[in-house]
Amino acid sequence: MGNRSAKYIWMVVIILFIIIWAKKDDLSLFLNSKPNAEPLQIVKQEPVVSLQPKVESVQFTEQERVTEKRPVVVSSDEEININVFEKVHNAVVNIATTTLSYDFWMQVTPQQGQGTGFIIDKRGYILTNNHVVENARDITVTLSNGKKLSAALVGRDPTSDLAVIKISDETINEVAELGDSSDLQVGQKALAIGNPFGLGQTLTTGIISALNRSIVTEDNTQIDDVIQTDAPINPGNSGGPLLNSGGEVIGINTSIFTTSGGYQGIGFAIPINSAKEIAAQLITTGKVARPWLGVQAPISVNELSGYLDFGIDKGVLIIQIYQGSPADRAGLQGGDRTVIIGRYRLPIGGDIILSIDNNSISESNDIDRVLRKKKVGDKVNVKIFRDGRLMEIPVTLTEKP
Repeated sequence: MGNRSAKYIWMVVIILFIIIWAKKDDLSLFLNSKPNAEPLQIVKQEPVVSLQPKVESVQFTEQERVTEKRPVVVSSDEEININVFEKVHNAVVNIATTTLSYDFWMQVTPQQGQGTGFIIDKRGYILTNNHVVENARDITVTLSNGKKLSAALVGRDPTSDLAVIKISDETINEVAELGDSSDLQVGQKALAIGNPFGLGQTLTTGIISALNRSIVTEDNTQIDDVIQTDAPINPGNSGGPLLNSGGEVIGINTSIFTTSGGYQGIGFAIPINSAKEIAAQLITTGKVARPWLGVQAPISVNELSGYLDFGIDKGVLIIQIYQGSPADRAGLQGGDRTVIIGRYRLPIGGDIILSIDNNSISESNDIDRVLRKKKVGDKVNVKIFRDGRLMEIPVTLTEKP
């Protein structure tokens, strides 16, 4: 038994020896798997040669600073703009007004308004638009240097949309030079200085686009012989000067034609020659004396030709003469009988006015247009048609009551 056990033991030992002998290489690798620590050597990498073309940096060379200041190049047109502004802007003022109105609850609320004006006299008189100061309770003028002054209304004329206000003359240094609007030409340079949207001392430029235009104001007043310009005019420019290349005032900016509420290239200015006469009367008397004829002639003969035969197809029919008027004193005649046309009663039998001082009259507005160019005391020749005869009657104009 003991011998057999010893035999088995030797057999196991021999088998183990054979296995170990067969695996001696792997065992050697295992026993020597830990390498010896060697110092770390950092090898500098050689630069890689790129195949891309070399891009050179761009060197921006700064221009040498010139010790002398170069003169600014200014065109002749720019020079006109600069000179006109420098000459006139100190005489242009901003006008702020306070008016009273009623709200939905019938409560009185103050309303603020702005416009422009320009000083025309060293005594402190300022010319502007009537609609700028109309119904104003308080008027404040801001000079070009920023100084604010209280202003008083001297007089206003709704018919021409002009007004004159006055400030203290203690601070008046500049006065606008008034030019002549009788020799203006279409295409002539026009410049406007004003306070559009409250932005003070703003210069805009353009040309005179047309002359002798007629416009109707918001209160349905017709103003004739106005200047049309494309110099930008916006809310707040009203009452400011329209100037020529010499810096002379040739008009007073008053309105624009627009379908959007803003500037669209069509503005209008009242000629300065008309404004001079009106301003002089406002300063002297506080009002404008206008002549009148004293007739009511609202209907054109041409409009009635389909209903009545007047023996003539032009002119306007006088239906009434106001007692004591120039027409009454001169012997003009109104209607003496009445006819019914549709639903209307029409006085007929009066004189038919054909012309006044050789100015053709075809509608009632033509009478007003001619008389606006006349003065109180002027004598005019009125050509009429009466009872189949042409007559010419002299009429001396008096002040309209």
